[in-house]
Amino acid sequence: MNMSFAIFLDAGFIKHKLRRPKSPPVTAQKINDLVEEIRCHPHLQGMFLHRVYFYDARPMEGDVVRPDGTKQDFGKTPLARNNKALHKELAEIPFFSLRYGELSLQGWKFSVAPGKTKQFPLTLDDADKLKPDVAQKGVDMRIGLDMASLTLKEHVQVIALVTGDSDFIPAMKFARREGAQVMLFTLGHGIKDGVAEHADLVVREKPGSLPKPTP
Repeated sequence: MNMSFAIFLDAGFIKHKLRRPKSPPVTAQKINDLVEEIRCHPHLQGMFLHRVYFYDARPMEGDVVRPDGTKQDFGKTPLARNNKALHKELAEIPFFSLRYGELSLQGWKFSVAPGKTKQFPLTLDDADKLKPDVAQKGVDMRIGLDMASLTLKEHVQVIALVTGDSDFIPAMKFARREGAQVMLFTLGHGIKDGVAEHADLVVREKPGSLPKPTP
């Protein structure tokens, strides 16, 4: 029986690496193009694709009261609309599975740093300079749990993990101890010392320049 592999996409990292400054938001097509590049990697040739897992947080919804007393509907922001559309399109691509974390509003912060403007001190009247401080929760945990589940149940023998985050080292170590191979795709992003030693293969090329199979 052919070996099988799964692709794990860290959405926050993917969006950061695929989007250029002042360019439109990342599209489902662009993400799928990256997946096809990964599938063509020489090490994965002849293997069966089990599934592509895309880990992201659902957009925040509902009204919140800003510190200046005005209301903001998170569900109507351009970011929320773009992410909803992205998730809908990705869900329709064959062999894609979307795994969701959550977004949590931690408070509010000024969108300009001290020393960068002559308008300090700022007050609550500077409403246009306030932006939500949002934290993402649950995504790293789901990636780790899925890596453990797929390897323990022997659904896959190879995991292609696309991230630059060293937080996944424990999951990578576990998968390798259970006999799976771990490929780390950094998309040209730097990684901390020690991350590479927990991957069987590190592919550092940027999107669009990943290795192609030998004819």
